[in-house]
Amino acid sequence: MVAASVNLANMTWTSLNSNPALSFSMLRGIKNFGIVPFRRCLKPTVIGIASWPPLRSSSSSVRAMSSSSSSPLEETVKKTVAENPVVVYSKSWCSYSSEVKSLFKSLQVEPLVVELDELGSEGSQLQNVLEKITGQYTVPNVFIGGKHIGGCSDTLQLYNKGELEGILAEANGKTGQA
Repeated sequence: MVAASVNLANMTWTSLNSNPALSFSMLRGIKNFGIVPFRRCLKPTVIGIASWPPLRSSSSSVRAMSSSSSSPLEETVKKTVAENPVVVYSKSWCSYSSEVKSLFKSLQVEPLVVELDELGSEGSQLQNVLEKITGQYTVPNVFIGGKHIGGCSDTLQLYNKGELEGILAEANGKTGQA
């Protein structure tokens, strides 16, 4: 197994072996310069370096939310994503959330952004509901046209493949918004 790290400059995965000068102490040092480390966007869990990045069965597929018996907060989330063409559940300090919001801004798309860290205890409850609905705990959690797209890398992958604009156009057509 090859250990992996995140290249923060262009958000691609690289092998630690390809850049032996990069170390975990250097990543910890990012915090000292006032830049929020990427690991803070994740649910606090213990992971082995060999398990990073987490494997996903179909990262580029667009998934619909399940409709089982749900709590009032879950119903609120489902209603919010159904009524808005683009919804981003975010944290204001998360660099991945900022990347997605910047992408949408460059595409002249104004998503409904829900900053979970600014909602107090309801924000963490919402994040738990999002995990239940989508299987994804991390932010950003992106929905387009009522469908769960995924996180930052999923959204960027759709953009790089030239598929994001079509999904956005279809979502705006469904809601009658431009």
